[in-house]
Amino acid sequence: MHNDEQPGRIARFTSPWLRRKRPRALVAALVLLSSLTGCALFFPTKDHLDVVRVASNCPTRADTLLVFLPGRYDAPQDLVDHGFIEALRAAGVHADVALPDLHFGYYLNRSAVDRLREDIILPAQRQGYRHIWFAGISLGGLGSLLYLQQQPGVIDGAFLISPYLGGDAIHRDIAAAGGLARWSGASPKAEDFERDLWLWLREHAPQAGRAGEPQLYLGYGAQDRFAASNALLAAVLPPEHTMTTEGGHDWAPWLRVWKAMLGKGALPACTAQEQR
Repeated sequence: MHNDEQPGRIARFTSPWLRRKRPRALVAALVLLSSLTGCALFFPTKDHLDVVRVASNCPTRADTLLVFLPGRYDAPQDLVDHGFIEALRAAGVHADVALPDLHFGYYLNRSAVDRLREDIILPAQRQGYRHIWFAGISLGGLGSLLYLQQQPGVIDGAFLISPYLGGDAIHRDIAAAGGLARWSGASPKAEDFERDLWLWLREHAPQAGRAGEPQLYLGYGAQDRFAASNALLAAVLPPEHTMTTEGGHDWAPWLRVWKAMLGKGALPACTAQEQR
């Protein structure tokens, strides 16, 4: 079933398997088994993404699309239930929203970027959207960055909320080098995608928002389990593009930094007349 949202309404979209938290040992076993079988066995994928669509509240047609990517265990409805769409509307943002069910299976079989391109980005361009942004929580933050890295010149920018940025080994290597700007790129224990991503960040993150470069905004909780890796990225971003709050890897701090990001004015707003 393909979910296309009607303007002004929010559909209920659930993925019960993904919404349940799994014990860490079980998740590791499932990922290992999936890799051994060569497919996302326990994270079934489709040849077309399910997408919840939410239209802008402004009466005029939006020329901006925000693609919001969920975390590893989350479904599009979780973003609605935890107030992220409500916050967008309260901020008066004039953008349509696409919430794809881009779950862990698409990352396991390395089809996440292709599915986003084929099912959301190319159709959005054909529909006349002039600006496309990503927002992503945790694994969704990684997905946002992978798209920016692999499809340059297409996306205006990304809001990264406590993004997953790879394993601890590469983070230790970057920290030991004195930060990303001084890191040579050598990290023998890192996965190839991690090394390639951090090399891309080393080149592009300091230029975020300049002509020809995607804008990057980063927010995370001070006690988040990804805080150390996020801080490595924050150190090379423009200071006004980063924000932290109290809390861990959970919805309340994520929503706080999301609201702070919306306050930066990067996304277009409804006119004063439209907001009346």
